[in-house]
Amino acid sequence: MTSRAGFTALIGEPNAGKSTLLNRMVGAKVSIVTHKVQTTRARIRGVALAGEAQIVFVDTPGLFRPRRRLDRAMVAAAWGGAADADVIVLLIEAHRGKTEGVDAILEGLAEKAKGRRVALAINKIDRVEAPVLLKLTEAMNAAFPFERTFMISAEKGYGVEDLRDWLGHAMPEGPWLYPEDQIADLPMRMIAAEMTREKLTLRLHEELPYQLTVETESWQERDDGSARIDQIVYVTRDGHKGILLGKGGETIKAVSKAAREELETFMGRRVHLFLQVKVRPNWLEEAERYSEMGLDFRDGN
Repeated sequence: MTSRAGFTALIGEPNAGKSTLLNRMVGAKVSIVTHKVQTTRARIRGVALAGEAQIVFVDTPGLFRPRRRLDRAMVAAAWGGAADADVIVLLIEAHRGKTEGVDAILEGLAEKAKGRRVALAINKIDRVEAPVLLKLTEAMNAAFPFERTFMISAEKGYGVEDLRDWLGHAMPEGPWLYPEDQIADLPMRMIAAEMTREKLTLRLHEELPYQLTVETESWQERDDGSARIDQIVYVTRDGHKGILLGKGGETIKAVSKAAREELETFMGRRVHLFLQVKVRPNWLEEAERYSEMGLDFRDGN
């Protein structure tokens, strides 16, 4: 059999389930999954296998109407990921249907997806009745000439195998792009930072300031096989620092413990994780912070 390899961009509105689908496809937790919108900032790639095909997923930030520099850089990254891919999969939520946001993405696809193979994946199908699904499928395919439509539940795994098999056959012929045992091309320093940011998101819910970022400042391999990881959480205001630390430092301790445990599971070894919270009022305007997140500062203009 001939080997195949290529790139698939997952696009959609924030919270459509792109990260959950990526993790289901890859079989490992690569992209962070939370119930907050706009948690995926960088174009995180996961690698999945389908027979002789290697599918490299580009998990893009959700597409939404940008207001700030960071928002604009995220939206530019999303469309950039789509433009670079061999196949684009638009993910929408069955129960939300053809929203204004989806309509805006369809307009973008008509303009930016020329020459690309585009499939539709309707996610969370367990939340609606069959007639609703049928009507949504017809409306979406009338709005854009999708090559295929898949009914899936990324969370439960329904239909994901069919989508993966189709993507495998849709990849161009050629040698694999990554070694077989490599699931993501995101450096471990960034994966570690994303895991900590996920724990902050889950712990703080509504209180969480969006103007925060986590950076892995240093990574030391120890003789006993463990790793020491030092991270900094940047926030824009003193008040945010207090929220993150919590009474007697209990919030940051709980976040550190949860992130460390997940890192240990992911890496299969002991981890010593140390978190610091620092106030940097203008980090949203610093090019270096964007590079750390895999975004282009200039795209925010």
